[in-house]
Amino acid sequence: MRPETSFVLSTSGTRSCICFQITSMAHSLSETCSVTANIANGGDDHKDLIVVAAKHGYALADRNTGQLSYIRKVWDEQEDPEKARRMRFNDGAVDSHGRFWAGSMNDPKVQKPTNEGVLFRLDPDLQLHRMVEGVSIPNGIGWNLRDDTMYFTDSPTAKIFAFDFDASTGTISNRRVHYDVGEPMEPDGFAIDEEGCIWSAIYGGGKIIRISPEGKLIGEISFPTRNITCPTFVGTELFVTTAKDDVNDEQFPESVRYGGRVYRIDVGVRGKPKNEFRFQK
Repeated sequence: MRPETSFVLSTSGTRSCICFQITSMAHSLSETCSVTANIANGGDDHKDLIVVAAKHGYALADRNTGQLSYIRKVWDEQEDPEKARRMRFNDGAVDSHGRFWAGSMNDPKVQKPTNEGVLFRLDPDLQLHRMVEGVSIPNGIGWNLRDDTMYFTDSPTAKIFAFDFDASTGTISNRRVHYDVGEPMEPDGFAIDEEGCIWSAIYGGGKIIRISPEGKLIGEISFPTRNITCPTFVGTELFVTTAKDDVNDEQFPESVRYGGRVYRIDVGVRGKPKNEFRFQK
């Protein structure tokens, strides 16, 4: 069994989620990587590797060196160099059958986000599927305890959506609103606990909210800074990332002072175990 540790990824120019293992090592990656997954059945060949959603698609990252090698590119730099330049991945998660879901968006270093993004699904045989079109800023992705509902956040809509999910095929249907945060605040990354509740970061709202499986608000944690980006569970503790607040110091002095930090809170409940990517044998 792997120890209960987490991974933290830090990117510039946008909100970034946490999913990188906290150790004494730190690596500067050659390009933006925004979400990671452990490998369940990699054997000795993959023991030091994790799968990441990077700038151009899915890649393997070496835990010891930070070196990247692509296993499936979504945008080919030769076939469509402009799209390869302006797009990147953001958040993602692995389902119960080892399929890696990750959402793409316009790279904020190149242009403001539009609805050009796509939620992709990478299967164990490395086949790629476009599951949701018209995405702006993809964030929290996860599944309920019965594994028959998938949750997905598109931040600018201020909504967390739910889909019927067929675990055996990986198909989704019946899109609906699970929870509406209400503008101008935006739901960002989320984590799901062992009771099936969603803990969603509220960007611009300075809080984490807890949402029941029925879609009701049942809890809230406030922070001294506004831009909360993503929580992840380590035991009964939530590790929570925040983004720097670049507003005028006089307007939100506390938010500016305390933004861009990682916070830790004991919430008394454990997280739902994370799934791992499975290579087809």
